[in-house]
Amino acid sequence: MAFGVKTKNIKTKNSYTIESFFDAIKDKEFTAGTPSLTKHGMATVITFPALDSQNQVWIMKSGFGKETQKFSIQKSTQAGMDNVAKNAALDSITGGLFSVGGMISENTKKCEKLVDATAKELSEMNL
Repeated sequence: MAFGVKTKNIKTKNSYTIESFFDAIKDKEFTAGTPSLTKHGMATVITFPALDSQNQVWIMKSGFGKETQKFSIQKSTQAGMDNVAKNAALDSITGGLFSVGGMISENTKKCEKLVDATAKELSEMNL
């Protein structure tokens, strides 16, 4: 685990696009909350309710190609088209302190635990 970044990787039995993976999990209750499909910059990611602007659980497709069996579950900043620019601006204004805050807050530890729980819950779904 890099400083302030928590990532867990899972491998599924079947191949999925990010959208079809979302369809497979959208009705499950997760410790992290209800998943959503979120557009973030050029990518689409699966997100769970943000704890704050710096702590949110994401599921991203790993590897190349339209479909994959590998997904990474990670702690990140709050996703969404509006948040990409806002988070970058805050980081610029604060000289990087905004990002540092996301590494040491109380919600950081909680979000890291949610990453672990989400990875475990996804693995148990036997997808």
